[in-house]
Amino acid sequence: MTAFYYGLTVLIWGTTWIAIKNQIGIVPIEASIAYRFALAGTVLLLVLLMTRRLHPIALRHHPLIALQAACLYSCNFICLYMAMFHVPSGVVSVVSSAVAIFNIMNAFILGGRRPERRVLTGAVMGVAGIVCLSWDSVTGATFAYETIKGVAVALLGAWFFSIGNLVSARNQEHGLPIASVNAWAMLYGAAIVSLFAVARGVPFTFDPSPVYVASLIHLAMFGSIIAFIAYLTVVGRLGPEKAGYMTVLARRWLC
Repeated sequence: MTAFYYGLTVLIWGTTWIAIKNQIGIVPIEASIAYRFALAGTVLLLVLLMTRRLHPIALRHHPLIALQAACLYSCNFICLYMAMFHVPSGVVSVVSSAVAIFNIMNAFILGGRRPERRVLTGAVMGVAGIVCLSWDSVTGATFAYETIKGVAVALLGAWFFSIGNLVSARNQEHGLPIASVNAWAMLYGAAIVSLFAVARGVPFTFDPSPVYVASLIHLAMFGSIIAFIAYLTVVGRLGPEKAGYMTVLARRWLC
């Protein structure tokens, strides 16, 4: 079953980059991210309620669920979307594959887990492969201030995502069910992004075009609900270090 979750995540996330690109335009990025996770969190919560699979979670765990939300469902995506304003999506894709390496580094620094040599080698080779396959996008980017800024923001987003992996692994170690945690975390994420938008004076406009609405639904239903449950299940079973390979494979689809 782990292999199925692995393949499902790669398949879905390999297509979400197209949908994310379609989200950038009329609607401010903060609003798009808030819509995505508000929709995903609400739908998941309702499905769990109707199927009687929503598990109660003690209040003492909610601060770490909020941290998971900040890393996986808000800060990460704010950085990802903002980076696309400065560099091509192909470059952002390459930089984001650094999650595989960040997972290994953070697991060692924060968790004291020494990486296996083959795991580290595999992560480095995977990222190097993505760079080679996306060489035209990488070399085609002008190394001006905007490019440096875009790469830096994309790297920050990858780092947030990596920390979110570790927090999710911790939550699972404490017996918290992935789906119930995700339902709350996605709603927390939408709230965090909304507060960020309000603080910046960002208007919550909406684009009713079929392309925008279809991409929003795809990102919420498949890219968020299904893919994140599958991905975090693998994180809990194999650890963040090995699960990080999925982010590299997902980027491979775009090369």
